[in-house]
Amino acid sequence: MNPTVTQQQINNAAWAACDTFRGVVDATQYKDYILVMLFLKYISDIWIEDRENLGRRFAEDPRKEEKVKRLLDRERFVLPEDSSFYNLYEQRKADNIGELINIALAAIEEKNRAKLDGVFRNIDFNSEVNLGETKERNRRLAHLLEDFHRPALDLRPSRVGDDIIGETYIYLISRFASDAGKKAGEFYTPRSVSVLLAKLAAPKTGDTIFDPACGSGSLLIEAAREVGSNNYALYGQEVNGATSALARMNMFMHANDSATIAWGNTLTGPRLLDENRLRQFDVVVGNPPFSLDKWGAEDAASDEYKRFWRGVPPRSKGDYAFITHMIEVAKRHTGRVAVIVPHGVLFRGGAEGRIRKALIEENLLDAVIGLPANLFTTTGIPVAILLFDRSREAGGANSDRDDVLFIDASREFSPVKSQNLLESTHIDKIVQTYRGRVEIERYSQLAEIGKIAENDYNLNIPRYVDTFEPEPEVDIAAVQREIEKVEAELVEVRAKIAGYLKELGIDG
Repeated sequence: MNPTVTQQQINNAAWAACDTFRGVVDATQYKDYILVMLFLKYISDIWIEDRENLGRRFAEDPRKEEKVKRLLDRERFVLPEDSSFYNLYEQRKADNIGELINIALAAIEEKNRAKLDGVFRNIDFNSEVNLGETKERNRRLAHLLEDFHRPALDLRPSRVGDDIIGETYIYLISRFASDAGKKAGEFYTPRSVSVLLAKLAAPKTGDTIFDPACGSGSLLIEAAREVGSNNYALYGQEVNGATSALARMNMFMHANDSATIAWGNTLTGPRLLDENRLRQFDVVVGNPPFSLDKWGAEDAASDEYKRFWRGVPPRSKGDYAFITHMIEVAKRHTGRVAVIVPHGVLFRGGAEGRIRKALIEENLLDAVIGLPANLFTTTGIPVAILLFDRSREAGGANSDRDDVLFIDASREFSPVKSQNLLESTHIDKIVQTYRGRVEIERYSQLAEIGKIAENDYNLNIPRYVDTFEPEPEVDIAAVQREIEKVEAELVEVRAKIAGYLKELGIDG
């Protein structure tokens, strides 16, 4: 029986492997090398243990090799001969080790084209630009292979479950996000925010779940956890090729092999289609880039999918382009949308104001939730969550609902190092308030559509949730008596000081 390892042991060993690159290569680059190596080690350990188990199973069968091969070919992936982590480890001192790693990854991709096509296309272990000249590059790669050969990173299934290796993958992504600072927005949403968004979206058994700007896929993973069963389907699209590859590996490590992650720009070239129409989903979640400039406004008016019929968002701010897309791909009468936005989305005028008015008048907006500042590594600004529910539109189960729930959760958080954190108690309060549509003094308030119209469709939360804390009444007479008492004591003290000075022969 192989001894099992804890989550912390795996996390620590994987993070220690980053020492090979830390301080020399930017975190936004070295994360790709670490995560790909972790993935390669994981699938190699699975493959080897599966082969050993099947070998023992057919030990008495003269046709063992053929049966083992046939059964292995039915598994989650196929590992070509000479392409495993251990083959590369044995060759770690080779002068062309970077090239050998690239060849092995290409062979794995080719043999598993249905699942891994393109996953490694954006990673080059033979890159002089990222990893240095030949001698230095070879040294780093040899160290990297040695780091992952440690006993603590033995990732065989009998020792490490899918949950642990998946959590290690997310742990590393979160640490890379911390190191990468503002650049981390390309690939990571803080876990507490992802958990909150997933709970608010409330995916259920049988749902299709989509993220149009999925980054490394962590938000989709949290949404999948929220379902409570394995009966769901995950879909995502990501514009950054390297990041979309991370998302696909993330899905694999969380046993979501069937997830569909497309590479491409959601706003200018949506990839998830049913024939020539946008595919429709039960739940749409997202943390799209805030106020994206040059998002494709010049072609939006003639969009072949007619997504922007409510109006074209400003060229320099793509927030409502993502919101509009998410609503258009949510299933009619049943679909739910949960999206993180900057506060400007709530009140800016012009084209954004007109789109916001249309969405409110269509009765699609279900809730506006204000979150604390400094939750993200990418920005210190406070953000909000918008929840849209297509069951509120005509013909839907909640078409008679004519109010919007506003929640001001901006003051409830835990400060942790350089960031603020939503604890489980904060998340639970938000979720329960939303699900019950509960009004809590200075925290949440229901506002009828008519009232929002009176406010010119401005969704700024303080217009609806009064967080003003009244000052306690001051007893003027009591304060005056206290002042007189203090003044009398002061006269007495001055007299004593004058007496002491006189005794000392000092002129006061």
